[in-house]
Amino acid sequence: MQLRPGIHRVQAPLGERFIAMYLLTGPDGALLFDTGVADSVPGTLLPYLTDIGFDLADLRWVISSHCDFDHTGGNFALAAAAPHAEFLAGRADVAMTEDVELLISARYGEFAALDRFDDPPETTAEVRRSTGLVPVGRALDGGETFDLGDRTIEVLSVPGHSPGHLALWDAENRALLISDAVLGETVPTADGRPAFPPTYRDTVAYADSIRRLRALDADLLLTAHYPVYEGAPVTAFLDGSLAYIERVDRVIEEVLASGEEHTSLDLIRRAAADLGPWPAAAADYLIFPMTGNLERLVAQGRVVEGERDGIRTWRWLA
Repeated sequence: MQLRPGIHRVQAPLGERFIAMYLLTGPDGALLFDTGVADSVPGTLLPYLTDIGFDLADLRWVISSHCDFDHTGGNFALAAAAPHAEFLAGRADVAMTEDVELLISARYGEFAALDRFDDPPETTAEVRRSTGLVPVGRALDGGETFDLGDRTIEVLSVPGHSPGHLALWDAENRALLISDAVLGETVPTADGRPAFPPTYRDTVAYADSIRRLRALDADLLLTAHYPVYEGAPVTAFLDGSLAYIERVDRVIEEVLASGEEHTSLDLIRRAAADLGPWPAAAADYLIFPMTGNLERLVAQGRVVEGERDGIRTWRWLA
């Protein structure tokens, strides 16, 4: 649907959830932000472009917000339909935007060795099935601009969920396109039920990104998996996301304050009920934000990282 002149939200199914892609158009060309999964392009995106009378020849740039498969998985299908378009991604995410096996091992499998946590095999199989990648034509660092003819779109570097995460700022419309750069208190299903925790990873970078985004005073906030936020709800979503980081810190302290040493999964299972309403399997994905917070607490000298029987442990020091 067209949200404002030159801003289109294209929402495709993603299991029980959805993935929102964004088309920004102007007299001098168009930019697409994310391609969803492989099925999103023929199943949703291309039919939408046909319905609005969009000429694929006008698509000049395709920017991947970050490396996750549900944002880059349609790149191959779109490149086949629009071979002239330039594909771009954040520099720190380029390798995982081009190689699904690296994405699976380095990002989704990060905790397998140290914490004995990994995606189930059926999830990994679905990632492979749903992902078609292409080489990235140009790496972005933030600060780049794209001229659509009637307005200029600025690229923002907003790491935290991933190292090379990007956002777009459409100053003319006071619109922020953030994809997964900020993740609230829970990632929802399409009908609004809690699906799994906010999977930010680098807590320090994530908090800094939220503060910088908030300072832009956007009127329209466009994410990949949440409703459209406009007006006061923009600030509420950003502030709530920032407050959730502190909530994770408080719960970690409550669990570790006895001085007992805990593995990551043991800590998560003791803390999950105070952090969200997810079922146990989904709650285990707290390992992403909780590890980020724990690493920050280690750097502050409040927690010490250890090891027991080859598994990482955490213990409170303060």
